[in-house]
Amino acid sequence: MSRIDREIICIVCPTGCRLRVSGDNQRQLTVSGNECKRGAEYALKEITDPRRTLITTVQIEHASLRRLPVRTNREIPKRSIFPCMEVINRTRVEAPVEIGQVIIPDIMGTGADVVATRSMRVRSCR
Repeated sequence: MSRIDREIICIVCPTGCRLRVSGDNQRQLTVSGNECKRGAEYALKEITDPRRTLITTVQIEHASLRRLPVRTNREIPKRSIFPCMEVINRTRVEAPVEIGQVIIPDIMGTGADVVATRSMRVRSCR
């Protein structure tokens, strides 16, 4: 059984409480330093199952720009970020693309779709 004793800064609200998470294992953790209930929930989630929204770009063909901004439509496990980026870096899409369009469904089995955060039209010939 390993002892957990970590300090993190809460990002749920602008207060930025310094939280201390401690306990003998992940099932018996205590949080101190939080000024609200949301801070305690954030700290427990951050220690036991950290998740992030992935925001990046993919290559796009036949558009005025070469990269299309994308993001996951929900948080994914933090440990999945680099494997997901490998998939995203191999992805190429063709214009036109509409904002909110799913670019990669259920990336790496995370339950999150990678969606376009900008519309892009086909590049006009000049």
